[in-house]
Amino acid sequence: MDSRKIKIVNGRIITPYRIINGGTVLTEGNRILAVAEDDIPVSGAVEIDAKGQYISPGFIDIHVHGGGDADFMDGDAASFLQVAETHIRYGTTAMTPTSLSSDTDSLRRTISTYEAAHPLNRKGSEFLGVHLEGPYFAMNQRGAQDPRYIRNPDPAEYASVLADTTSVVRWSAAPELPGALVFGDYLRQRGILPAVAHTDAIYEEMLEAWEHGYSHATHLYSAMSGVTRRNAFRYAGVIESAFLLDDMTVEIIADGVHLPPALLKLVYKFKGPEKTALITDAMRAAGMPPGESILGSRENGLKVIIEDEVAKLPDRTQFAGSVATADRLVRNMVKLADVPMADAVRMMTATPAAIMKVSGRKGSLATGKDADIVLFDEDVRIDTVIRGGEILHRAANARSVLRLPSQV
Repeated sequence: MDSRKIKIVNGRIITPYRIINGGTVLTEGNRILAVAEDDIPVSGAVEIDAKGQYISPGFIDIHVHGGGDADFMDGDAASFLQVAETHIRYGTTAMTPTSLSSDTDSLRRTISTYEAAHPLNRKGSEFLGVHLEGPYFAMNQRGAQDPRYIRNPDPAEYASVLADTTSVVRWSAAPELPGALVFGDYLRQRGILPAVAHTDAIYEEMLEAWEHGYSHATHLYSAMSGVTRRNAFRYAGVIESAFLLDDMTVEIIADGVHLPPALLKLVYKFKGPEKTALITDAMRAAGMPPGESILGSRENGLKVIIEDEVAKLPDRTQFAGSVATADRLVRNMVKLADVPMADAVRMMTATPAAIMKVSGRKGSLATGKDADIVLFDEDVRIDTVIRGGEILHRAANARSVLRLPSQV
């Protein structure tokens, strides 16, 4: 069915700054050949009539742990591929596989498994590199991360983990821990993004962290400090710091559960679409029915319960992870937070691309960029997903019309 040349017409083309009605997107090979406001005559192309639906850049999920009953900590390439092939169905054309706090050997195994799976991944969301979430966290803010593995940054350990790989593109840590600022410098020197996460830092510590490369806040509001009181004095926390530091980027789990509509609106108001990325933070139960599941690896992960569209600890005292997919995030920003569609899409495309420094080839529909494209309707129900110029998913009830070259 797929052709190396695809022409998409009769849709609403979403750019970071406007929506083009009735234009044309033309791809050739794995690149976008042209984006135009009118028709582009071309022969020998598969033509997709969008039937008035949105034509969007592919979604980019920069924080995801699993999906389709697989997790990146499972330790095998098949699990990596299963996650990627699950999320492609929901519009995610690129992702950064994310780990959980674990021992050193498990971190190394996750990286080596990623490197084995990467060249095999032809049917799922493209891998953009590994995001290590932990284990250098504040114990008080560990959330559902396993306390057995929470520890302070160890130069010998992280140097060893990173010694023989260039696959790690981001590492989330608590910047107030002993050695965390040196760790930030080390990451920055290697071109790895240091991110603030699972932290009790106050504003003064955040200013120092910023100077040492911590320019991004991992799942804002989740497992991080707000205003705290020490004796009679109040101190701004990480949340307030993220708002005060204008250039700090943030990411939010916009599943409608981790953050209620009021907080989604607040983040949008303060940080705007250019500094806010939407993330699923999804665990293995994403794309699966409610019931029991496991957070982390099958071997030594944490049992959880999926209900109310979120993962919970067995005693239901707190959330244990998200089961969101990218389409749900965009839908919620529009429906729950009253965000314009173009801005909601930008937070799932152009902004995460900029954060991960891949905006030169991803995140927007522009000539020369990767042919990663999603078609969806007004309710963000996914119709068609194209990754690298290949149609990898068509919904069973797709509204768009696909015509082969002989039918055009």
